[in-house]
Amino acid sequence: MQLGSDIKQAIESLALDKGVAVESMYEALVSAFRSAYMRIPGAAEEARVTLDPESGQITVYAQELDVDGNVIKEWEPDISDSDFGRIAAQSFKQMMSTKVRDAKRATVLDAYIGREGELVTGIVTQFDARFNQTIIDLQDAEAVIPSSERIPFERLERGNRIKALITEVREDAKGIPIVVSRNRGEFVQRMLELEVPELTDGTVELRAIAREAGSRTKIAVFSNDPNVDPKGACVGSRGSRVRQIVNELKGEKLDVVEWREDKVRFIIEALGPADIDEVIIDEHTQSAKVIVKDSQLSLAIGKEGQNARLAAKLTGYKIDIEGLGDSPPEEEEPKQEEE
Repeated sequence: MQLGSDIKQAIESLALDKGVAVESMYEALVSAFRSAYMRIPGAAEEARVTLDPESGQITVYAQELDVDGNVIKEWEPDISDSDFGRIAAQSFKQMMSTKVRDAKRATVLDAYIGREGELVTGIVTQFDARFNQTIIDLQDAEAVIPSSERIPFERLERGNRIKALITEVREDAKGIPIVVSRNRGEFVQRMLELEVPELTDGTVELRAIAREAGSRTKIAVFSNDPNVDPKGACVGSRGSRVRQIVNELKGEKLDVVEWREDKVRFIIEALGPADIDEVIIDEHTQSAKVIVKDSQLSLAIGKEGQNARLAAKLTGYKIDIEGLGDSPPEEEEPKQEEE
């Protein structure tokens, strides 16, 4: 069977358009012809197909095998059956789709392997209920956000432009290979690096981060330049730098504190905005007893204990907060004498 020059040109153009090697397309064509022959009623038990790319000549060889699978007879069968061409075309279309999908996957892997920890921007395209994950379009690839990597209670609507952190590029997994996250502390760190040049040039270092995604994040920063205020650099003029991040996080609070070598001072910083009276550290148990005025107790602990909990994660110390007991006792109302 001879391929026409127009068919050869079409195959080569298709390969170029889909980013697939021409050789792979010819391999798919050979496989399609073999598959088509094996589906013809009365076909031999085995067959092989050859293709000469230069001449476009395709030849099908039927084969007879012995009990050990060795070829004992080979001949060119009559494949003038009108269904043969249709079956071959269908098979080629399916195999071509597989080749294109594999080629696209290989291209994506080449572009994203080794980029774990990078920030990407994409557009939400759909929610895949089967695997409980959100799919986003990165223009040159797709990525998924598993439900476990989403910000709690965040609504990701189709068409939303969002940022996310690449956490994994799966080489051997089926489906979309790029996995991203929005709920990790490193996600906030990467966004800060976009807004704060002092973080990327090394003037300011982010030494610790503690996050409860969707609610609040605390970061501890340190300046390598005595003339640069690390908190001011991260917050920006009138909060402009932090505001960009808070907008991306849909209102999540972001506290910037100064990292201190002195652990007592660091714990005091971490428990801000509460005013702390005293910190007693036990290095053996990595714990700290914090004393505050009664008026500052609820602020130091935070709503549902969040401020103290994040401060503990940030500093690495177990924190126990106690009030001074300095609030005046409530006066009892005078009892009325019974008449």
